[in-house]
Amino acid sequence: MTGAFVTALTAIVTQIHALDDHIAALLSEHVDAHIFLSLPRAQALRAARLLAEIGDCRARFPTPESLASLASLASLAGTTPSTRQSGKMKTTSFRWSADKQLRDAVCDFAADSRHANPWAAQLYDRARARGHRHPHAVRIVARAWLHVIWRCWQDHQPYDPAQHRALQLVLHGSGSPAQVIAA
Repeated sequence: MTGAFVTALTAIVTQIHALDDHIAALLSEHVDAHIFLSLPRAQALRAARLLAEIGDCRARFPTPESLASLASLASLAGTTPSTRQSGKMKTTSFRWSADKQLRDAVCDFAADSRHANPWAAQLYDRARARGHRHPHAVRIVARAWLHVIWRCWQDHQPYDPAQHRALQLVLHGSGSPAQVIAA
């Protein structure tokens, strides 16, 4: 019985590797591949997933806020909280109405990027220090990354850490927390 399971798993792993190679080959043919592959810790599968979820129609997202949070009631990427107000009472909660595939792709990237990018790590650490749980802190980092990704995507330029002002402020130890987040 164990031998049969090992044989089946070996065949599945072989198919997974073949699909991974096929996805990487298709990604390399896309005109925007260099943008998504340049992001920290975004190897072929993660880059392909981000590209597939964001798409290649730049007119769909005319501003970075349109990608991170649509002005309407729904937030496409689900990285912004849902705010409800009635009279003097205002509540903020998790946004359930969102493109869950896009949110998952961006949050997966953001969660891993903090291990390779000091700016993302600092955003995450500050969110945790303010008392946010891990998933919320990752969404905060994801929302910030969406602005960076949008700029690279709109300019048809790969991510360049030397051009990322907020990262440079973190690396050189200058600037207030508000400057680091806003830059």
